[in-house]
Amino acid sequence: MFVFSTYPRKLKILADAAKYDVSCSSSGSKRANTNKGLGDATGMGICHSYTEDGRCVSLLKILLTNHCIFDCAYCVTRKSNDVKRAAFKVQEVVDLTINFYRRNYIEGLFLSSGIFKSADYTMERLVAVAKKLRLEENFNGYIHLKSIPGASDELMREAGLYADRLSVNIEIPTEAGLKKLAPDKKRKDFIKPMLKVKNEIIQYNAEKKIIKSTPKFAPAGQSTQMIIGASGENDFQIMQTSNHFYKSYNLKRVYYSGYVPISYDNRLPQIGSAVPMLRENRLYQTDWLMRFYGFDVSEILNEQHQNLDLDVDPKLSWALRNLHEFPVDVNTADQRMLARIPGLGMKSVFKIINARRFRKLNWEHLKKIGVALNRAQYFMVCESNQFEKRDLTPEKIKGFILQNSTSKYQKTLSNQLNLFG
Repeated sequence: MFVFSTYPRKLKILADAAKYDVSCSSSGSKRANTNKGLGDATGMGICHSYTEDGRCVSLLKILLTNHCIFDCAYCVTRKSNDVKRAAFKVQEVVDLTINFYRRNYIEGLFLSSGIFKSADYTMERLVAVAKKLRLEENFNGYIHLKSIPGASDELMREAGLYADRLSVNIEIPTEAGLKKLAPDKKRKDFIKPMLKVKNEIIQYNAEKKIIKSTPKFAPAGQSTQMIIGASGENDFQIMQTSNHFYKSYNLKRVYYSGYVPISYDNRLPQIGSAVPMLRENRLYQTDWLMRFYGFDVSEILNEQHQNLDLDVDPKLSWALRNLHEFPVDVNTADQRMLARIPGLGMKSVFKIINARRFRKLNWEHLKKIGVALNRAQYFMVCESNQFEKRDLTPEKIKGFILQNSTSKYQKTLSNQLNLFG
């Protein structure tokens, strides 16, 4: 078979090296198939991920090369690391993508790269892959390109014309952490391509209102990723950084990748002390609360509460620290306060607002709506006397909820909590 027999060694090395990059979501792209081309990016996703309608989809996720001129302490492809090296030619990536697509293995491409020679030299080749796929192969599937820190504005503009999503990883949450672990890199080099993409998207959206035929520019927006646990930042610092990038650069997503110790460098955590998966999960939950539930980062994390609780989710943790805000009357509360009740997702919030137009809601109604009453009951009242007269402390409420809850992290939670004792 062409795909496997032509580049087996390169594919093994460069697909394995790409696994450390988790920032490859494809939601939001609307590139439809035209002129009987190959693929369709509408509703696409990442390797073994899911679209909005529940479909499991995949992208070919590889590096163009794992050669790199930098020596970042946290990176497995750093120049001083003794690993097998490989590099694809531009046409080889095009051939792989088309052949994998025709065999129905993938629905698009996620392409990143180590930096070889220079930022522009590398970015030129990433753009060349996307350009060949679009113009020569008439490929309309999803393409996600990694933006190379320090790449020129001209290359970033060209990349956005052929890719559905662009992303540049800021790598370490703070500038001090980056200086410590990657002294050859500068934070401004990460910001430059990110700012260019932001401005181009704004310009595209403005021109599209006037000229319908305006060429698409990165229709799925841009994202970034940061490594968690390599440089010692607390959760407050991490989420402050995320909040800044969301507000300043209109990012679609920030991804959090727990650091897996790979060397005995004394600047890094010891081998065997990987970041608990549960910490990643809590950061994503906090990110979700900031983006969709109206929470400010300072409400969830602050100088007095610098790390997220591992035993309860961040919304419940906030509620237990702010019992003076509760109970909330579900029959009269506004959307903002309903969204702050533990156990209520936004779908349930909207169902409650619609349902209470016709009658006052009781516990049975809320159960049918899908409210998680095992936790929500302690924070709200409805058309019922049940639970209304309870006078419980945060510790007792937390105990009752944990006693009646199950988690996929339950087996490892006690061991992980010992690390933070």
